[in-house]
Amino acid sequence: MTSAPKKPLQDVLVVAFEQAVAAPYCTSRLADAGARVIKIERPEGDFARGYDAAVGGLSSYFVWLNRGKQSLVADIKNPDDAALLHRIIARADVVVQNLAPGAAARAGFGSAALREKHPRLITVDISGYGAGNAYTDMKAYDLLVQAESGLAGITGHPAGPGRVGVSVCDIACGMAAHAAVLEALIGRGQTGRGSAIETDLFAGMADWMNVPLLYFEGTGQAPARMGLAHPSICPYGAFATSDGSQVLISIQNEREWRNFCRVVMSEPELPEHPHYTSNNARVANRAEVDGHVGSVFATMTRDQAAAKLREAGTAYGFVNSVAELAHHPALRRVGIDTPHGAASIIAPPALRDGVLPALGRVPDIGEHSADIRAEFADRKVPAE
Repeated sequence: MTSAPKKPLQDVLVVAFEQAVAAPYCTSRLADAGARVIKIERPEGDFARGYDAAVGGLSSYFVWLNRGKQSLVADIKNPDDAALLHRIIARADVVVQNLAPGAAARAGFGSAALREKHPRLITVDISGYGAGNAYTDMKAYDLLVQAESGLAGITGHPAGPGRVGVSVCDIACGMAAHAAVLEALIGRGQTGRGSAIETDLFAGMADWMNVPLLYFEGTGQAPARMGLAHPSICPYGAFATSDGSQVLISIQNEREWRNFCRVVMSEPELPEHPHYTSNNARVANRAEVDGHVGSVFATMTRDQAAAKLREAGTAYGFVNSVAELAHHPALRRVGIDTPHGAASIIAPPALRDGVLPALGRVPDIGEHSADIRAEFADRKVPAE
């Protein structure tokens, strides 16, 4: 009987003073790779446990982001608990925190002090807007940062800004933190010393906003809000079919446009029309072009449109509902255990050797407190 292969971070211990989304995203990925993640929670638990009760009474956010972790209830302001946490950190490789600005340092868990005491330690400080600026002490939630970073200004319909429908700023920050931890672990293997990692929600999304900012600084105009259309390509947008679906098409060059006109539109001569002859011409006459293309799709069902678009070699997709996502042929899912039974979540996006990962259990509040306290108890022999 062969044993399961060792996971790459199996010998790594992570202590996570975490809540909400950004830090738990980072540590969930470390746990997926085999790290032991001890999540420090208040007696009432991470407040993300109460975001909803959609997964058998558990929060969808919490189930997604806390698989494979251990939950330890501890109060960082309590001297005995603080001593316990310091004993755990003495054996740890990584400490992650996204508490309120300054809270960790005030309780004696500041990153600089921890690394001075434990030079091999990697510390990760996650905040809303970073240190040393006028926004440092501001509360930062995902939608607020979507607005502050300019993302909402280029998202939505021409009538007004829109919110991206998932916590994209939290996720961008968590992804950056995860990558930085992996780099720091590699670096420590080379130098023997840990690292101080700092990242924040604003910085994560600001990085993703490079193209809109560079475009604005080069042209004087920000990309327009176009809904499901493209500001500089036509036709590139969503069109209704006769059975109520919306098909989204993307024409990238004139060869694709000619094939589209011949096969989908049944108008091989259309590219010769002055308003249709080039992308620049089509963009200048967008309302006419989109109206004409839309009139053809309105005569087709979803399946008929898909068949024609495949024949033409046109890039396309359908504007699916969340219900349709649940049955998408490309969707991979994986099962996990929770305190309320089994759940099925979307699998992490990367496969290793073609195998879906086995994800750990989602912990109940304080599920591992007794065992962890026993493992890291003060073993000093009292003086006689």
